[in-house]
Amino acid sequence: MSDHPEAAVVPVEAFEPPYYVAVFTTVRTLEQDGYAETNARMEELVKDIPGYLGMDHAQTPGGLGITVSYFRDADALTRWRTDLEHQAAQKRGRAEWYRNYSLHVAKVERSSGFARAEVSRGPTAG
Repeated sequence: MSDHPEAAVVPVEAFEPPYYVAVFTTVRTLEQDGYAETNARMEELVKDIPGYLGMDHAQTPGGLGITVSYFRDADALTRWRTDLEHQAAQKRGRAEWYRNYSLHVAKVERSSGFARAEVSRGPTAG
């Protein structure tokens, strides 16, 4: 189950490369006291990082969480990685909230996207 409110499901736009992504995949523990509040705080805090572009989230029914964060350059990613409040949240995550996680960082050299135009369909003849 996701901690993110239900909203229109729209992925982050395709940005003009180059840019960086941090892909954070997690499996959480049963201990979740304070997780939702801390997660919401981190989502607000990262928006203050110059060069932060956006974030996508997904969660499988089996409990695998995937967060992809987008940054304009390596400096922006470093500012986020070294933010003291973020580091404190990471420490608590390792101690309490995550059974395991992986972090993958990559430079994006190609990016594209597609969005279907919404078409209003009238009644069909039957």
